Amino acid sequence: MTEILSNGATAQASEGHGEGAAHALWPSLLAPAQHGDDTLCAVSATGVRVRFADGRELLDGSSGLWNTHLGYGNAAIADAAARALRDASYLSVFRYENVYARRAAAALLDVCGARHYGRVLFSTSGGAANDLAMKVARHYHALRGEERRKVVVGLRGSYHGLTYGSFGLTGEDLGQRLYGVDQRLVRHVTANDPEDIAELMRRQGSQVAAVVVEPVLGSGAVPLTREYVEALLRLREEHGFLLVADEVATGFGRTGSFFASREWAGQPDLLIASKGLTNGTCAAAVVVAARSVAAAFDAGGAILTHGETQAGTPVTCASILATLSEMRRLDAVASGSRLAARLDAVLAELVAGHPLVAETTGLGCFRSLRFLGADGAPLRQAEVPDLVAAIRRAGAIVHPGVNGVQLLPALTYTEAELAELVECVVTGLTAHARSGARG
Repeated sequence: MTEILSNGATAQASEGHGEGAAHALWPSLLAPAQHGDDTLCAVSATGVRVRFADGRELLDGSSGLWNTHLGYGNAAIADAAARALRDASYLSVFRYENVYARRAAAALLDVCGARHYGRVLFSTSGGAANDLAMKVARHYHALRGEERRKVVVGLRGSYHGLTYGSFGLTGEDLGQRLYGVDQRLVRHVTANDPEDIAELMRRQGSQVAAVVVEPVLGSGAVPLTREYVEALLRLREEHGFLLVADEVATGFGRTGSFFASREWAGQPDLLIASKGLTNGTCAAAVVVAARSVAAAFDAGGAILTHGETQAGTPVTCASILATLSEMRRLDAVASGSRLAARLDAVLAELVAGHPLVAETTGLGCFRSLRFLGADGAPLRQAEVPDLVAAIRRAGAIVHPGVNGVQLLPALTYTEAELAELVECVVTGLTAHARSGARG
């Protein structure tokens, strides 16, 4: 159908079809040659399957962008969001409060642990929430008379987002120099190497505001070891920095407990959550602050300079509350743990029995498979996009990983769906290997 624009012109409206519609969109992280490709244009999703503009329906092996923990189309979450939109439309937490945000904050403290955590700050993405956490950490130390503490430490191979602050903290080379990202107050150390960070603290510990870690590094699905976490906790006591757990990807049952940092011997000072927070329905994130951190702001009457127009809105907070309710109703954490046990067994069989499967990494339902090339060396990273495409042609959506792919099934997957996912991965891997041999 044709719609009239405000300037009197007309535009062809469609469900993503037609040259005008396809070429209006500039999608993220797709090469220009792939823009407008109907095989990559989703039109709807239900359960754990996504339908595309070319007519195919694919099994989602990535839970959206690792965020649809309960699958697509959850009616309770959709209904809660619709009610909030009708009843409250837009209300903010920018120089005001709203009752939806109050309720969601209280519910989040309950699941995070209200004895340790005291306040919730709302944001709109994992990247923006990492920016916010760095602000909180630096402001906290300034309130305590330690304004020199500005350095933030991250891990090599980490991923914290692509906003300017989180981009600087991200420990992969993703073009930070190209975009002029300021990393002068950021340091990176090697994950699971206690001596590396201990040496940094000996040199600069009095200048460090925070150490930010993912319990499982997002890019390579590499879990932090118990020994490394214990070293971080000891160094925190010795040097006084804030320990930040970036649980954007690991939160909401992804790794076997509601938050991965619950399994630590000591709790972080700031916890960041995003991906599972609304089951992927809203642009939402939170920074959950320990009581001790919030107390410094309260004692000083300090206003944190941060605000986002769409943070903590009624629709977002209603979706958070409904997601928490559905997590309980579906017993999603326990379901994810059972799925993870099956996943452990299936991936171990692949590693042991498939000549091109080198290893599996990760924890719970946050896994990667690393492959070998025809020459027996680790699969070249340049080949990974073609492998992902081959798996898509075989029937499943996966995202690139280090020398392979990431597997992040919804916590509600059935055994049959897990078997289907693995079959698609193996079929795609075989097809990719054959095409390489022909080339």
